[in-house]
Amino acid sequence: MEENTAYLRIYEQLREEITGGIYPYGRKIPSKRSLADMYNVSVITVEHALALLAEEGYIEKKERSGCYVIYRQEDLMDTGRSHRMRLHYVPEEGTFPYSVYVRAVRKVLNDYGEAVMQRTEGSGSLILRQAISAYLQRCRSMHADPEQIVIGSGAEYLYGLSVQMLGRYRIYGIEDPCYEKIRLIYRSSGVRLDPLKMGENGILSSELERTPASVLHVTPYYSYPSGKSADASKRNEYIRWASTKNAWLIEDDYASEFAGNLKTEKTLFARDPKEHVIYINSFTRTIAPSIRIAYMILPETHSKALLQRIQGRSCTVSTLSQLVLAELLNSGSFERHINRLRRRSRKSNNIRK
Repeated sequence: MEENTAYLRIYEQLREEITGGIYPYGRKIPSKRSLADMYNVSVITVEHALALLAEEGYIEKKERSGCYVIYRQEDLMDTGRSHRMRLHYVPEEGTFPYSVYVRAVRKVLNDYGEAVMQRTEGSGSLILRQAISAYLQRCRSMHADPEQIVIGSGAEYLYGLSVQMLGRYRIYGIEDPCYEKIRLIYRSSGVRLDPLKMGENGILSSELERTPASVLHVTPYYSYPSGKSADASKRNEYIRWASTKNAWLIEDDYASEFAGNLKTEKTLFARDPKEHVIYINSFTRTIAPSIRIAYMILPETHSKALLQRIQGRSCTVSTLSQLVLAELLNSGSFERHINRLRRRSRKSNNIRK
């Protein structure tokens, strides 16, 4: 086990054992010397791994006593409250560590050299699409081939791209109320909109029954500005609606990384990865406003046909930016950042209870 990567592997192994209950809340972690012997590494390597776990809220170091688990599964879940009453934490802009981002830029420039000056294919850098695919599989229980992923300069750009794929002749159902840019972009694309009233956990069932729409743009997690989140029942209802009507769902998942537990609710795409769901997410809120990188995942069965409809388009994100993001994903820096936000969210929620 190479020393420069060993600490990450130890960190990941201990994190899995903590979240899996092998080391429950309050349990003392084996000593640094014991872990060093167990993994056949130096004590310093173990200290790096423990420092990461402490920084992300999995363990707490006690002077002259050792490290103890402070992670509790219930901290990530509602405690006696309905899903719609969950408190949400939205981080301030620019919360991603600048020093980490700069290191990633330097590494990419050193590793790729003049290749950063070359254009990528229309769907985006294969290296980034592979990194996103791997991240979604290990962290979101989502399985998508890199060939199903399209990179674009922000979610708003991908909204317009989805219209080119699905067609302007369709009626697009949107949440009412919804993020105003969604309404503006669809209107500027020349499509007819049908606003669908929101209930406590998503679009009202009566609205789904009466709409003539064949495309439904939904934000299952924390719809803005209503703050509503769809529970498992409503998410299944969206899937049934699309299946029954042979319609499309555009899943706008802009805020889900800020959820207490990323795996508590499956995305619509994870529930229906082959037929009806187009998934959109962005790194603008999770890294920085200047990082205008978003991605779209096309359903497996229809991905080739949909890609043909936008054939000839160039990728709107620079090669350098794409490779830097791939480095952040592949190195684990992005996940560690998200874990820090989730730890802050848990603390914020506990203070308010």
